[in-house]
Amino acid sequence: MTEHPGPLVGGVTGGLPGGLPAPLTRAALARPVLDVAADLLGCHVVHATPDGAVVVRLTEVEAYAGPGDPGSHAARGRTPRTAVMFGPPGHLYVYRSYGLHWCANVVCGPDGTASAVLLRGGEVVAGGALARARRPTARQDRDLARGPARLTVALGLDGASDGHDLLSGASPWLLGRRRGDEVHPGRVRRGPRTGVSGEGGDGTRFPWRLHLDGEPSVSPYRRAAPRRSRGLDGPGLDGPGGGGAGDEGAASGRLERPPAPDGPPGRRLS
Repeated sequence: MTEHPGPLVGGVTGGLPGGLPAPLTRAALARPVLDVAADLLGCHVVHATPDGAVVVRLTEVEAYAGPGDPGSHAARGRTPRTAVMFGPPGHLYVYRSYGLHWCANVVCGPDGTASAVLLRGGEVVAGGALARARRPTARQDRDLARGPARLTVALGLDGASDGHDLLSGASPWLLGRRRGDEVHPGRVRRGPRTGVSGEGGDGTRFPWRLHLDGEPSVSPYRRAAPRRSRGLDGPGLDGPGGGGAGDEGAASGRLERPPAPDGPPGRRLS
């Protein structure tokens, strides 16, 4: 893991509305991936920097398991790339999608198993000026972290962030919850994972994209692009696996052309 510049998040206590969120416990993340995914909605991710902190409230996530999940990067077992997905929980799994942008996942489940939750979107609730400086093409504040590529830019996440511990306070990033962050189950909507092809994109078998109803920071759903040439660019084949612990890709890993980083094909990252 490459060292990432920036102060330890534990040293940032002032200037945040409501104060610093309490870190989630490792035990809370060492549960089945769908349970963790639902509980992450409404939680906050903090990035501490010498210039201040950016805080994102999560409104959209996707769940990816290991072997048995055709949309997961870990569908074919452990590799050097996916080793962090096998635990311990509470660490970042960050990968590059299509060589264009970064996607960030929270590793979860018991240590030694492979599962992760892709952070698909959220609302910037503190550090808006810094987030806008990182995302100068964002048309509206709702777009600052609306989609996985935008979220990683807003939170200063990249390949050097891979493997960082989100819970210890010894990293520039923290995943936590404030009093009142819990969301009513009736607000949670479920559907097929975005950009995942093949079996892993079947919304009947894998309705593993979860988001909060009525939130403007939720990214639009889009189907997987037709696939032609071979490639592997998700935490799974499509997420943390074939496609995902991540975003684009598929169990087959075949694609015709990379879609835009967020939103329907043809949309830019603005």
